[in-house]
Amino acid sequence: MRLVLATRNRHKLDEVRALLAGWDVDLTLLEEAEAADLVEDGVTYAANALKKARAACRLTGLTALGDDSGLEVEALGGAPGLRSRRYAGERATDAENNARLLAALRGLPAERRGAAFVCVLAIVAPDGRWEVVTGRCPVVVAEAPRGQAGFGYDPLGIVPEYGMTFAELPPEVKNKVSHRARAVEALKAHLPAFGIHPR
Repeated sequence: MRLVLATRNRHKLDEVRALLAGWDVDLTLLEEAEAADLVEDGVTYAANALKKARAACRLTGLTALGDDSGLEVEALGGAPGLRSRRYAGERATDAENNARLLAALRGLPAERRGAAFVCVLAIVAPDGRWEVVTGRCPVVVAEAPRGQAGFGYDPLGIVPEYGMTFAELPPEVKNKVSHRARAVEALKAHLPAFGIHPR
C-alpha cells in the first residue's frame, strides 16, 4: 500500500517511516512542485493537517497523511504554537526559531519553562474518508540548545523522565516518547480501515 506524506520535510519522512516499521506500507514524499501548494493557513493543527492531506491526496490520487506540529510554551500563552516553523519569520531557520524562543524565555527558572510538543496527523483516502489523531509530549525548555540530532526545536525540548532533549535522546527512545510517536501510535488503530495492515 502506497501512502504519501504531505510534506517537504525529509526528517519527518524518516521519523514516520521508522514509526511505521512493521506495517505493510510504502511511505513516499511529495515532489517539490507538489509540496509547494501546501499552504498552512488553518487556525488549528487539525485544519492544517487535513488541508495538507487532502491536497496531497488530490495531487497524487493516493491515500495521504498530513502532519502539523508545534511547540506550545506555557509561559508564552501557548506560543509559538501554530507558528512554530515561522516563529522568527516566514523563512526562519531552526536555529533562528530556537534563538527567538530562548530570548523570549530568558531569565525564567526551569519551573516556569514547561511546554509540550504537539503533533496532529490526518489521513485522507481518495474516496473522501478521513481520520485525525493527536499526540502530545510534555517537555521543559532548556536554557541553551543541547544535542546534535533531530530538527526544529528538538535541541530545546527536555523530556523530564530522561533529563535529555530530543536532540540528545537515541532515536529508538525518541521514537517511543515523542509527540509524533504518540500520534502515529494513535493512528495505527485506524490504518486497517484505510487498507494498511501490520506485516
